[in-house]
Amino acid sequence: MRSAGVWWSLTGFDFTGWVAAVLTVVDYAIRIIALGVVPGNRRPTTAMAWLLCIFFLPIPGIILFSLFGNHRLSEHRVSRQAEISRLVRENTNELEAEDTNYGGPEWVLNAAELNRRLGSFPTLDGNKVELQRDYAESIAEMTEAVRTAKRYVHVEFYIIGYDAVTRDFFRALTNAAERGVTVRLLFDHIGTIRIPGYRKLLRELRGSHIQWRRMLPVEPFRGHWRRPDLRNHRKILVVDGAVAFTGSQNLVEPAYNKRRNHRSGRKWVELMARVEGPVVDELSVVFATDWNAETDENLERELSLYDWSYDPGNVTCQVVPSGPGFSTENNLRLFASLIYSASDRISITSPYFVPDDTLLYAVTTAAQRGVAVELFVSEKGDQFLVDHAQRSYYEALLRAGVRIYQYPKPLVLHAKHFTIDNEVAVLGSSNMDMRSFSLNLEVSVMMFDGTIVEQMRRVEDTYRSLSKELILDNWVGRPVWQRYIDNVARLTATLQ
Repeated sequence: MRSAGVWWSLTGFDFTGWVAAVLTVVDYAIRIIALGVVPGNRRPTTAMAWLLCIFFLPIPGIILFSLFGNHRLSEHRVSRQAEISRLVRENTNELEAEDTNYGGPEWVLNAAELNRRLGSFPTLDGNKVELQRDYAESIAEMTEAVRTAKRYVHVEFYIIGYDAVTRDFFRALTNAAERGVTVRLLFDHIGTIRIPGYRKLLRELRGSHIQWRRMLPVEPFRGHWRRPDLRNHRKILVVDGAVAFTGSQNLVEPAYNKRRNHRSGRKWVELMARVEGPVVDELSVVFATDWNAETDENLERELSLYDWSYDPGNVTCQVVPSGPGFSTENNLRLFASLIYSASDRISITSPYFVPDDTLLYAVTTAAQRGVAVELFVSEKGDQFLVDHAQRSYYEALLRAGVRIYQYPKPLVLHAKHFTIDNEVAVLGSSNMDMRSFSLNLEVSVMMFDGTIVEQMRRVEDTYRSLSKELILDNWVGRPVWQRYIDNVARLTATLQ
């Protein structure tokens, strides 16, 4: 190496200067190209965050952008989603929103029509909805439903763990499969692999007759590669097309099998819904879509409509699928539309409230025009950056008149739902953050009529009784270093 340096010196060639010049050209080239590429089909805030990252750290920034900058699924998955949406619309033309027996405000039907156009599912009357607040009781109810299965059981959860709380559920699945019931199970690859006991879960599944697949697997050496933080975040259980469960809860014990959570007493607080009625068919289609995406198996013949010769209840429901398989951010458009329509009261529960400008303006504008707006969040979140990004919005919300209630730590309020006036309740897997709007596959259920809003109000009243209200004067007086961390975290939240 020394002789080479002497040779360059003798020839008068400045190797170090040449390298510096090349790196300078590459540095500026990356920045100039990024100016024309990054903003394409992205929110201005997202584009600006990526550009700042690339301008400060050009080479690491462009590597991160290449890994995380594309939020679309593969063309195969997107085209398959479009085809299924077309089939759903064609097969339910007679079930348009205007044919519902719901007699409430026109703006509710307008929201239903929006969902119909974006997600393809119609509104369906005659459903029974039971909200389930108790974590263990919810899993026990799901277990009992599996035990009664005669034809099929379809299970789809973001996170699944084999532990003391879920063991009976898995035994019920195994027993059902052994007696001839078709049992299909989907779980998110990255979401589940991070939970202690993953290998034990795989051993149990491989030793059973359960048909199972990882959703959105990231396995480069097996040809499975995509942006690694695109996740299937849905939670659905369907038994025989007769009963279904959906909401915020994952299929794992409430501390996620993590020692640090057990030591600190941290547990997740959830809200699930047990539903009967025609809306179960819509949740079945969502599962079938995801099963097809992972296996190419078409479940259309098996998912014949259940014979609902009677109405189990009086709640009108509509399933709202969303995620990168759609180009329209279905959940965000629904949420914003409903919030802008509110005239009396808005109550939002979200563990990760990191809104884009559209949702932030909708919520603050509602408060500024006199609507009573309240937001339930955790006093201390389970994700450092998301928690601090969320906190960066509190001052703007409080100044607009939004009342913020912090659910006491160490518990994590992980439920995801909101109510509008006395008319509409929305429950599902979707957070009110940019990840749920753009990157995660989510499922929500919009519900109206019957007593569903009253049921949800009782849940919200419980949260309020346990929570501490955040006061503006106290919040703006927090230390400067906390405000700094919040603002930096807010910037990272827009890197999509």
